[in-house]
Amino acid sequence: MRIDRVFLIVLDGVGVGELPDAADFGDVGSNSLGQTARVLGGLRLPQLGAMGLGNLTTIDGVPPRSATLGAFGKMAERSAGKCSTVGHWEIAGVTSPVPLPVYPEGFPAEVIATFEGAIGRATLGNRIASGTVIIGELGDEHVRTGRPIVYTSADSVFQVAAHESVIPVEELYRMCEIAREQLVGPHAVGRVIARPFVDDGGAYLRTARRRDWSLPPPRPTILDSLSTAGLEVIGVGKIDDLFARQGLTGSHHTLDTHECVDALIGISRREFRGLVFVNLIEFDMLYGHRNDPRGYGAALEEFDTRIPDIAAAMATSDMLMVISDHGNDPVAPSTDHSREYVPLLVRGAAVRPSVDLGTRETFADVAATLADVFDAEPPESGQSFAEQALRRP
Repeated sequence: MRIDRVFLIVLDGVGVGELPDAADFGDVGSNSLGQTARVLGGLRLPQLGAMGLGNLTTIDGVPPRSATLGAFGKMAERSAGKCSTVGHWEIAGVTSPVPLPVYPEGFPAEVIATFEGAIGRATLGNRIASGTVIIGELGDEHVRTGRPIVYTSADSVFQVAAHESVIPVEELYRMCEIAREQLVGPHAVGRVIARPFVDDGGAYLRTARRRDWSLPPPRPTILDSLSTAGLEVIGVGKIDDLFARQGLTGSHHTLDTHECVDALIGISRREFRGLVFVNLIEFDMLYGHRNDPRGYGAALEEFDTRIPDIAAAMATSDMLMVISDHGNDPVAPSTDHSREYVPLLVRGAAVRPSVDLGTRETFADVAATLADVFDAEPPESGQSFAEQALRRP
């Protein structure tokens, strides 16, 4: 059966158990879904469960099923990293054998000095920190001095935080653009991120005006192959940021889960052939990084309630894939991403029910499958699962 549209949804930071090399990343025992379900006494995910989620790891409240609505499996990350940028690149067919640079001791003095010289201000911070924590610690000094807060994490990121009334958002964006231009070569971090914040009843609160400047993918991705072949490639959420807007024919930049799902449904109402690539960031950004399993579980359950809306919007020639880009175990001591397998759930009228796709060796199998169903240039790595998953003509 011909596939005209693929709706590819990334549940950012939703892993299903540690990878064999988890010890190399300090992530032994991580299991984002399993741990969350355990501490909450179970999760209510009937829609994802019907798609086979409970077959991938032990999830209290989501039992395994012998009969599923479509195909299911899990995927390992081949790239040397566990960040959103590298994870999405691999989903799109470009693996990264060399990790992007990280700065556990903060950025080198020469990097900070060059940045400060270009923006005309001294900075604060320059260390690994949770964004909410460092804003709480240095927010008052920032307001008093006008010095932006620079920090990083276990990921390859250069983050700049500023109060919106101290450094206007457009000026903060300009600073981040300068940083992106400077951070090349050995210091080519995956993302530069603007983190504006405001006062909120005596505390500081980050706003929704965050922006990311990603390193462009080092080689063409499946997005480039599809758009070059004349298909539409529409990003929803932060997809445009993660790919530096390369390979996209359209974009809906919103971060709220419901707004992203609503955008997907709105896009589905018109006729076209191609890919709608959606990132749902709230599991990772709001709950995983803040060690909040209750919020993480509630967000998953909330997304689960929207799956019938997505299914109702699908035509018979549409295919839905629900995957992730890395883990972010909210129960683990760390507030950083975790090196985990990620889910692979596939459904649609053209998808065979109760098909076990097994453990895929790379996220790039998604790109290979997209190339297969759309008859586009295949990625550099990955094996298509289209023949296993799809009904024969």
